[in-house]
Amino acid sequence: MRLNLVVLAAGVAAVLAATVLGGAGSLLDAVVSPPIVVRAALVGVSALAALVLLGRALAALGGGDAPERDMATMIRGVRLAFLAVAAIAASAGWFVGHPLLLVVALVIAGVDVVETTFLLIVARRHRIDGPRG
Repeated sequence: MRLNLVVLAAGVAAVLAATVLGGAGSLLDAVVSPPIVVRAALVGVSALAALVLLGRALAALGGGDAPERDMATMIRGVRLAFLAVAAIAASAGWFVGHPLLLVVALVIAGVDVVETTFLLIVARRHRIDGPRG
């Protein structure tokens, strides 16, 4: 449960960071347009992270190593897929040098983490209580 609270706080922090960065033009410009070598490295790392996250998402959504998919694994798979989209948005932001894409990446990641954390809490509670019918 503590881990869920930490992850939830991280999601809220990402949305708040997007809000602050979106309003601070000079800070956002510094983040989105570092020296070209640094930008190239950020594009590469973000794109690689997106591929890794997408691979893990597909494994989780496909059942992973478990013969039966449980709800928590599927929710985590969806989380990873959206985090891959956020990583691609960040990579594109650094590639084209536009700050809006970095703000969008933070919002996607933050909202996704908050939303899937709530879903994981509900799924856990449902599993503990057992289905009623």
